[in-house]
Amino acid sequence: MSSDPWGRVDETGTVYVRTADGEQVVGSWQAGSPDEALAYFERKYEGLVVEIGLLERRVKTTDLSAKDAMAAIDHIREQVDAHHAVGDLDALRVRLDKLVETVDKRREERKAQRAKQSDEARHSKEALVAEAEELAQSDQWRAAGERLRALVDTWKGLPRLDRKSDDELWHRFSHARSAFSKRRKAHFAQLDAQREEARKTKEKLVAEAEALSGSTDWGPTAARYRELMSEWKAAGRAQREHEDDLWNRFRGAQDIFFAARSSVFAERDAEQAENLKLKEELAQEAEKILPVTDLKAARAAFRAINERWEAIGHVPRDARPKVEGRMHAVERAIQESEETEWRRTNPEARARAEGLTGQLQAAVDKLQGQIEAARAAGNNAKADKLQRELDGRQALLDQALKGLQEFGG
Repeated sequence: MSSDPWGRVDETGTVYVRTADGEQVVGSWQAGSPDEALAYFERKYEGLVVEIGLLERRVKTTDLSAKDAMAAIDHIREQVDAHHAVGDLDALRVRLDKLVETVDKRREERKAQRAKQSDEARHSKEALVAEAEELAQSDQWRAAGERLRALVDTWKGLPRLDRKSDDELWHRFSHARSAFSKRRKAHFAQLDAQREEARKTKEKLVAEAEALSGSTDWGPTAARYRELMSEWKAAGRAQREHEDDLWNRFRGAQDIFFAARSSVFAERDAEQAENLKLKEELAQEAEKILPVTDLKAARAAFRAINERWEAIGHVPRDARPKVEGRMHAVERAIQESEETEWRRTNPEARARAEGLTGQLQAAVDKLQGQIEAARAAGNNAKADKLQRELDGRQALLDQALKGLQEFGG
């Protein structure tokens, strides 16, 4: 008989293994010596040790599922429980039991992790839905559309939830996208209609602008072009493929008109500048008439200068008041000389002035006599009253005498 610490072979060739529950039959060995029998079943035991070691590493270092791990454990346990190996089978059972605990712990950890991931995925999808529903009301069509597409990509990268929850959230998400697309489509349809209306309006404005481009009615046409520009701005934008062409035609028609007007105005400005120079020379010539010493000669000279003045065309508007003011000043001086001469030579006016002066002089002389009489009689109050009346009459007389002097007498 042969034996070692974990097994033995009896005289009949039966091989036993020692366990905590006593010896267990491993098998029968008839082909060789008992030592060879023990060595064979010890190698079987080493195979189980290696297999358990490999499984332990797989459980610890890979993502082996709990189901597959338990199937592998059960398979090894069946071999251990069959007692077809010689060695410390109880130690193998202990290792298998610990491995089961590890798998169970890993299963719970993974379950908790999946629950956490599911919860995070739910919150993420709810956040995506909330943002999508907010974007559905946006009028920032390009930015909102790009953001919604990005949200779809984000959604696809998230784990699925339970069927009911995932379907409900997806329905809300999809509905928000559809609502945005519907609003955007309606907006651009309306925009297209507005741009088509703008195109028609601008076609009419271009036609009128082109018709006016040859006009020489400078003021009213320029005013109409300003009105057309206001109408153009109010019309809004046409489609992109039409807007630039319409604008180029519209602006080109205006450019033709305003270039022609500028050319004419440049000629007119040059002519008016020359006119101003001529009128300044005439104004200087007229100013030499003053002061008036010979009224008749002055009138004749001014009349001749004014005839030449009237023959000259317009001058620049901003220079007109100054140069015309110089001529008017000479004209007023001559008129004042005429009025003075008329007053001096008018017989009726002279007679009226002499009559008034005589009356006032008589009244003054009379009052002076009355004052002297009152003072001689000692009536000073009456004399003072008469003196005040005399002062007023004397002032009138002085004024009348001054006027009489203008008649040369």
